[in-house]
Amino acid sequence: MDRGRERPGCPVGRAPDGTWQVREYAVAREVLRAPDTVQAGLGIETVRKLPRRIRRPVLYRDGPEHREHRRQTARYFTPRRVDEHYRGLMVRIAEEQVARLRAAGRAPLSDLAFDLTIGVVSEVIGLRYSRPGIRRRLERFFPEEFGEPGLTSARGLYWLFRQNTNWLRIHLADVRPAIRAHRRAEHDDLISHLLAEGCSDAEILGECLTFAAAGMVTTREFISLAAWHLFTDEALLARYRAAEEPERLAVLQELLRLEPVVGTLRRRATAALRLPTPDGPAEVRPGECVEVLLEDVNTDPAAVGADPLLVRPDRDIASGPGRAGLSFGDGPHRCPGAHIAVLETDVLLSRLTALDGIRMAGPPRVAFQEAIGGYEIRDLTVALD
Repeated sequence: MDRGRERPGCPVGRAPDGTWQVREYAVAREVLRAPDTVQAGLGIETVRKLPRRIRRPVLYRDGPEHREHRRQTARYFTPRRVDEHYRGLMVRIAEEQVARLRAAGRAPLSDLAFDLTIGVVSEVIGLRYSRPGIRRRLERFFPEEFGEPGLTSARGLYWLFRQNTNWLRIHLADVRPAIRAHRRAEHDDLISHLLAEGCSDAEILGECLTFAAAGMVTTREFISLAAWHLFTDEALLARYRAAEEPERLAVLQELLRLEPVVGTLRRRATAALRLPTPDGPAEVRPGECVEVLLEDVNTDPAAVGADPLLVRPDRDIASGPGRAGLSFGDGPHRCPGAHIAVLETDVLLSRLTALDGIRMAGPPRVAFQEAIGGYEIRDLTVALD
């Protein structure tokens, strides 16, 4: 399927606000792996205003502290652990969603997908003691339209009050019960690790919500996106249905390469950074921001081969972190849950697409999240004839 657009001509350039923008795969990897850059965007500027005594969630940390945290928690995300600890859970929850669809005849795919991702990520984190209603609480915390917090307008004050209320709901109904259970008995999950490090309840809440955004919300969006592709491409759907798991995963990774959920990765230089361009090196000065535009980076023919804008699951990716391009990032902040996300997507979609008479009831509605350069897919209803 043709993506219907052309690649930009300039691999490195500057936006009107002075931000550097990278569209070439090799340069993007260099930026993401550079030791003299730190995370930018995703609200990090607000997080940095917190008192230094408060431990930041791992997404907002860099340097030795970040590397040590990733080293200590890497065991929760290895392919072997995923197969041994999470695959069975994925299958059970996915089959529950299929049963819901069979009983009702139709269902919003985002609901089926969110229930799956909530269950799996909750197991990784340790949020298995929640009161009923966790999906609704998370939907309130991650609304379709985000407002701008502030103290100078009624709308800003309302947004601030609403989000603080949502923080409190999740703390009382989900995180606090988990912390109490983990203090009574140690578990092999993230919350036990954080407690062993001496984290406060508020710090654990911050980590849990970070993982909720990174592991639950983004995977829900990709499940809907991948289903949309499959239901509108008969040849691709037939190929997916007939394939064994490794080939199905390749199909999903190819779709993610072309449709990254988070489309823009931002880094801020802490020292001078030289980026190669056709006109010679461009120097990024300390404090300047660099944006990696994944929609362009992932379709760089030098990295992904011929016909980069076509869906070709069998393409030979000679280098890089995987078939999904840089959709999971690279370097110190590469997403640790990449394997979990793709596998749970396949576990659900392979079961849904195997149903007789399964179809998409109508075209979904798509929203755009400017903060991450990504999409949100709504009203994609699956139905059985």
